[in-house]
Amino acid sequence: MPELPEVETTLRGLAPHLVGRRIHDMVLRNGRLRWPIPDELPERLRDRRIGSLQRRAKYLLLQLDGGHLLLHLGMSGRFMLLEPPAVAPTAHDHYDLLLEGGALLRYRDPRRFGCCLWLEGDPLTHPLLSRLGPEPLGEAFDGGHLHRSARGRTVAIKSLLMQSEVVVGIGNIYANEALHRAGIDPRRPAGTLSHADCERLVGQIRRLLEQAITQGGTTLRDFLNSDGQAGYFGFALDVYGRTGQPCPRCGGQVASIRLNQRSTFFCQECQQ
Repeated sequence: MPELPEVETTLRGLAPHLVGRRIHDMVLRNGRLRWPIPDELPERLRDRRIGSLQRRAKYLLLQLDGGHLLLHLGMSGRFMLLEPPAVAPTAHDHYDLLLEGGALLRYRDPRRFGCCLWLEGDPLTHPLLSRLGPEPLGEAFDGGHLHRSARGRTVAIKSLLMQSEVVVGIGNIYANEALHRAGIDPRRPAGTLSHADCERLVGQIRRLLEQAITQGGTTLRDFLNSDGQAGYFGFALDVYGRTGQPCPRCGGQVASIRLNQRSTFFCQECQQ
């Protein structure tokens, strides 16, 4: 699944081509996504101008005249900007937004876990967004917040980092990598982390995500950014998917386990 850096990369790739343009029409081929796309959505979107494109957690918010489109890439979704004459759609190309000037934005999703929902009013009050925690690159997410969230908790720290009410957008890949950089065992009960541990971990999360965004996201299977180019931060991963290989920091062996049904990678020597 695309994680926060991949979604941010998508936003930065799309925004210059979308903001300020009008949606002439929507071609809806298959609305059977995670939540069905209403048949009347094309009529609702017709001739609305795009005011902004924003991100909240792993969701994209396309602000239009009178409302927002709430978009999610799901497990394998991606957007493609195409100029006429456009490539013929495949069975996995579920809808196109036909834009002012002739370009179109096409959504492809083989697994159909993405979403495209019309929202009116304040989008942050929608149930999918209203209970989300702070952004990991925002001021509200700091060592104090993480320490307060972890206090008294016996859940593994890696699992806590992936709880969206604590902090948004830290998926499995980046949780593994941030904990390795911070020297913290992913199995460690969250409540045992000191304030200094939390400060160090938050600092590594920030640096990791900023580096991943700068380098274009992580390519593992399906992710491609909006111009069809793969992100390449995957080449910089230290522990994820490296079972049995030497730790790049201490030379110890990278181990893998299942933690809360997710693949978890860590160095047995330097993560305590």
